[in-house]
Amino acid sequence: MKKVTDNHTLRLFVLLLFACFVHTAVAADTPEDEVKPKEIIFEHLQDAYWWHITTINDRSITLYLPVIVFSPSQGFHVFSSSRIAHGKTFKGFYISDSAKYAGKIVHIDAAGHEVRPFDISLTKTTISLIINSIIVIVLFLSLARRYKKRPKYAVPDGFAGVMEMVVLFIEDDVIRKSIGKDYARYSPYLLTAFFFILINNLMGMIPLIPGGANVTGNIAITGVLAFCTFAAVNLFGNKTYWKDIFWPDVPILLKAPIPLMPFIEFFGIFTKPFALAIRLFANMTAGHTVIIALTCLIFITVKMGVTVNVGMSVLAVLFILFINVLELLVAFLQAYVFTLLSAVFIGLSRMEHKHKQLKINN
Repeated sequence: MKKVTDNHTLRLFVLLLFACFVHTAVAADTPEDEVKPKEIIFEHLQDAYWWHITTINDRSITLYLPVIVFSPSQGFHVFSSSRIAHGKTFKGFYISDSAKYAGKIVHIDAAGHEVRPFDISLTKTTISLIINSIIVIVLFLSLARRYKKRPKYAVPDGFAGVMEMVVLFIEDDVIRKSIGKDYARYSPYLLTAFFFILINNLMGMIPLIPGGANVTGNIAITGVLAFCTFAAVNLFGNKTYWKDIFWPDVPILLKAPIPLMPFIEFFGIFTKPFALAIRLFANMTAGHTVIIALTCLIFITVKMGVTVNVGMSVLAVLFILFINVLELLVAFLQAYVFTLLSAVFIGLSRMEHKHKQLKINN
C-alpha cells in the first residue's frame, strides 16, 4: 500500500514539475494577455543559437552557445550568441527576421543585401546531437566492458539484460531476416542507427536541459541518416540489383524503345531514402507540435472564464499525458521502422539472381 502511495506521489510531483516548466515556456517573452501558439510552436521546433531554460520573476535563464562564422568581407569570428540576442548586432552580424533567412545569422554586403556567412556555430540541435551521441557511446562501451568481465555463460540481468534483449531482437528479427547470409557486415550500422534514433527521440521528450531539443524533427539530421542508408544500398548493391533497375523482368515494350520501367526504377533509388527522411522527420515533429498546441490551449482559454478554462485545462492535461505516453511508443516505433526499412532496402540490393537461388535450393 505504501509503495502504491509513493508511486502516486512521484507521478503527481513529475506532473506538477512538467506543468511549471510548460507555464514558464509558454509565458516566456509573451505578454500575459496574449498567447501566440504559432510562434511558440515554431520557436520550439526550430533550431536556435541559445538554449532557453526557464523564466523566473521575469528573468530569462538562458544558455548562450558559441557562434562560429566566416565571411569573405567580415573575416572569421567566434563569439557568444548573447551578443546577437534580442535584436543586437555584433561586428555586422545579426539574426535575420526576413522570410528568406528567418532565425539565421546574416550580415549586409557591399551592395546592401542580406547574405549568410559560412556558419558552423554550435546551435541547440548541434549540442543535443553531441550529448546524445556521447550517451550512446558511453552506454555501449560500459555494456561491452561489463560483458568482458562477466563469466562466459552468465545470464545478464537488470539493464544489461534489457539491452541484450533489444539488440538480439533487432539483429535476429529485423537485420538477419531482411538481409540474409551477409547480414553481419551491416549490423553495426543498423544497430547504431536504431539506438541513435531511439536515444534522440527519448531525449527530445524530456522538458529539461539537456533534453527537449527536437533533434530527429530536424530534416538535416534525418536526411543524413537516410543518405547513409542510400550509400549502403547503392555502393554495395550486386549485379542483380543494378540489372533489375536498368533492365527489369517486364515486357520488352515497357523498357524499349522508351525506357519507361528503367526510369521508374532509377527514380526509386532516390525516393526510398527521401521517404525514410520525411517519415522520421514528420512523425517526430507532429508529436512535439500536438503537445505544445494542447499546452497553449490552457492559456488561450483564460479569457473565456474560470469554468471554461478549468474544464479545458483538465481536458488538455489528460490529452497531453495520453500523447506523451503515445510518444514513448512512437519513439521506439520510428527507430524500429527506420531500421527495418533500411535493412529491407539493403537486403533487396543483395538478393541473388533467381536462377542461382534455384540451383542453391536444388
